[in-house]
Amino acid sequence: MPLLWALRDLLGLTGTKYGCGIAQCGACTVHLNGEAIRSCVTKVSRAVGGQVTTIEGLSPNNDHPLQRAWIELNVPQCGYCQSGQLMAAAVLLRENPHPTDQDIDDALSGNLCRCGTYSRIRQAIHKAARLQQEGGGL
Repeated sequence: MPLLWALRDLLGLTGTKYGCGIAQCGACTVHLNGEAIRSCVTKVSRAVGGQVTTIEGLSPNNDHPLQRAWIELNVPQCGYCQSGQLMAAAVLLRENPHPTDQDIDDALSGNLCRCGTYSRIRQAIHKAARLQQEGGGL
């Protein structure tokens, strides 16, 4: 069973989305032991004994710097890809607290947005990096 279905169907964590089923769109991105993975092609057995974080676990009150920036800058249009975008961005900011536009583009290149909100996503990641530097923490 793919991790995605266990998360959504068995645990009721529906923030992680099914997009393509072949790890090409990024809508299903979650963290496994701190690494961004595609849950649609990751077997549940790979997660046994590991730490899985979904969009629901990014922060208990939606106050993660990325979530705050996403809301303030009104990033989503349809919103379908946004949980995957946020989860990929969270790993980026943890590993690189001062990303350039190119760093952001490279880190999120596998996360597709059919609405084309890439420029707002990039702006929100820069804003979240500033919030993080100001003590907003990750």
